[in-house]
Amino acid sequence: QVDLVESGGATVQAGGSLRLSCVASGSTFSALSMGWFRQAPGKEREFVAGVIGSIGSAGPTYGADSVKGQFKVSRDNAKSTVYLQMDNLKPDDTAVYYCAAATIGSKYYLPRLIDDFEFWGQGTQVTVSS
Repeated sequence: QVDLVESGGATVQAGGSLRLSCVASGSTFSALSMGWFRQAPGKEREFVAGVIGSIGSAGPTYGADSVKGQFKVSRDNAKSTVYLQMDNLKPDDTAVYYCAAATIGSKYYLPRLIDDFEFWGQGTQVTVSS
């Protein structure tokens, strides 16, 4: 079992930045692949970015085409925390952002599907005003 708690959501103006955090507990964090998803009003939950687990150092990172160059994911295994740095925010980025953990994943398979992830946080609201 893995417990996940997100934080950092807020209301910002278009063009602003936010950094979301997700703290994990209950399992060996370094071995987990971690992902960020978001769900906007009236939309399906969609993958945003992920990072593969590794021993000692962070594994490779990857993201959805829709946010590439805008959002960056990172992790700190010593703190059992994954981050999502969001820059140049747009009103279309408004959504509830969820942290998720998977026990699969490698450089040959980068988890992106909802069903790839076994554990989920409660979400944090990000609102971008125009």
